[in-house]
Amino acid sequence: MLEHAIWWHVYPLGATGAPIRGDRGAPAHRLRKLDAWLDYAVELGTNGLLLGPIFQSASHGYDTLDHYRLDSRLGDDEDFTHFIHEAHQRGLHVILDGVFNHVSRHHRIVTEQPELLRWDGDHPRTWEGHGDLLELNHDNPAVLEFVVDIMLHWLRRGIAGWRLDVAYAVPTWFWRAAAERVRQEFPHAVFIGEVIHGDYPRFIEESTLTTLTQYELWKGIWSSLTDVNGWELAHAIERHASFTQHFIPNTFLGNHDVTRFATQVPAATTVAPYLLMTLPGAPSLYYGDEQGFTGTKTEAWHGDDEIRPALPASPAELSTLGAHVLRHYQAAVALRRRHPWIVRAAVEVLEKANETLTYRVHDGGRSLTVHLNLATPSVHVSGEGEEIAA
Repeated sequence: MLEHAIWWHVYPLGATGAPIRGDRGAPAHRLRKLDAWLDYAVELGTNGLLLGPIFQSASHGYDTLDHYRLDSRLGDDEDFTHFIHEAHQRGLHVILDGVFNHVSRHHRIVTEQPELLRWDGDHPRTWEGHGDLLELNHDNPAVLEFVVDIMLHWLRRGIAGWRLDVAYAVPTWFWRAAAERVRQEFPHAVFIGEVIHGDYPRFIEESTLTTLTQYELWKGIWSSLTDVNGWELAHAIERHASFTQHFIPNTFLGNHDVTRFATQVPAATTVAPYLLMTLPGAPSLYYGDEQGFTGTKTEAWHGDDEIRPALPASPAELSTLGAHVLRHYQAAVALRRRHPWIVRAAVEVLEKANETLTYRVHDGGRSLTVHLNLATPSVHVSGEGEEIAA
């Protein structure tokens, strides 16, 4: 599936306008609001939906209360069945966000199965100091059974795979064991591990996950464009090229955890998608980035809200200001669709300087050359019948 995967990454609780904290109000069928955006995802050129957490949770979705139940702020079981049907009708596969490192302090297992938790003396261990998030004890075989059962349940409901939240905090042997069990029934299931840094190829080898989040490339793109530093971008691309010899990374310009690209590098919003789509990997586009949405991630209590906004009722209600950015995203995705070989291509940096960078992406006799001016910023793509300037 990764050979042709381009995901539209959506944070459902935010995109549908669900209340995140405080009074949750009455249960609502908000998941159906995304129906109006499925054709938009297709027109963007994507063929998959990478959904943020949709299970019953205490607030933002990553504090799970029930892994088998759609969050009441999004709807009920029937709403999920409807959504999967509508997505599949359009050729969109669906990846769900699985939080299997920790649970909410109010999850039923805290009182009913405390042995599934990791303990520090008389107190359950919290994840990275977040008092409401309690770590699962992955050394307990019952936790493996718990996670595998959840994965299989939703795969049987029609999803294509899992994004594994904070995969880096879970032992790689645990992922290997879970994936082996799941692949017995679903051999083509996709597993995307959230890994920030470290030895990516080794993590993939030990865990047998399908792919992981390529944060090094994300950092190299926005940081080099901000600082006008072609040397930094060249280093990031060369590192990326070494990773792609081992697996197909999940590449991205933004996600639900980072400041919006248009906020970080506003002058490069029409240039960056061509970089993303001409480098090997399985790309994901965070909802709204293709419209030039802005938003800053902070460490405050509501620090994620700006980067997880509500979508309007339909694409027709989007601001016309984003149309120019959208055209470039569509053109970049179309370029990638015309050259699917890029997914596993080799990359060679040809020239690098402070303000400029040229690289060639090639596979056998096929190649594209990308010249980037970081100071302008602007990009030129040529080869294989292509001549694109942005």
